[in-house]
Amino acid sequence: MTSVPASAGWRFKAPSVIPGFGLTLGFSLAYLTLIILIPLSGLVWRTASLGWTDFWTIAFDRRTLKALEISFGTALIAAAVNVVFGTIVAWVLVRYNFPGRRIVDAMVDLPFALPTAVAGIALTTLYAPNGWIGALLAPLGIKVAYTPLGIIIALVFIGLPFVVRTVQPIMEEIDKGVEEVAATLGATRFQTVWRVLFPGLSPAILTGFALAFARGVGEYGSVIFIAGNLPYVSEIAPLLIVIRLEEYDYAAATAIATIMLTLSFAMLLFINLVQAWSRKRYG
Repeated sequence: MTSVPASAGWRFKAPSVIPGFGLTLGFSLAYLTLIILIPLSGLVWRTASLGWTDFWTIAFDRRTLKALEISFGTALIAAAVNVVFGTIVAWVLVRYNFPGRRIVDAMVDLPFALPTAVAGIALTTLYAPNGWIGALLAPLGIKVAYTPLGIIIALVFIGLPFVVRTVQPIMEEIDKGVEEVAATLGATRFQTVWRVLFPGLSPAILTGFALAFARGVGEYGSVIFIAGNLPYVSEIAPLLIVIRLEEYDYAAATAIATIMLTLSFAMLLFINLVQAWSRKRYG
């Protein structure tokens, strides 16, 4: 049997362990192009037709800036709240067995199945001044419905499952023996959580934060009922886009949407960079 010398220039490509890479890659790129890239490109192209002067006029309009501030501000606060309580809920579901555990576990997914409009109506009924909870808070001078606080509560409701379902699988993989070893070495409970458990959970927590934040920024159905939609007070950016569309001001609507797209992408990119740094440091 003759061998082919290396100088002959023949190269043999090793077969892939998993076949079908070319076909699946082509399908993935085509799918992403049709579903994501083309619509977003159309949005940017429609906004570019405005010209810089008109675009900056719309972008720095006081009502637009306030709506963006409310949308991104409330989404950030709600995501931060969900990180804390979502991690606690995941911890309880993973580390403890108690009566009704499966019911609580199923209730976490309720915001996924419940229509957002129904959730908004239910929250408004509860937190309105004459609602069950709102009536108790009114004597204390706390108003929830028709304020940014009501928006935060709605976003906490719809964003909690993202944190719980992201952190829970990672937490299940952590061996309880690690905690016991830390305790035998003299670590306090706080040191065990902060130095032993948190480094392994931090990438999942950041992922849950990013998902909850992204959902909160674009949320519409559960917010418009409890927000009250007062300009400069509780008007969110998605609602302002709908208002501009109803006024047939498509240029302003696409400009606001492009601003939201740019800001969301920048913040999610930053979160992903922090997540990658966290995995590199603690992984």
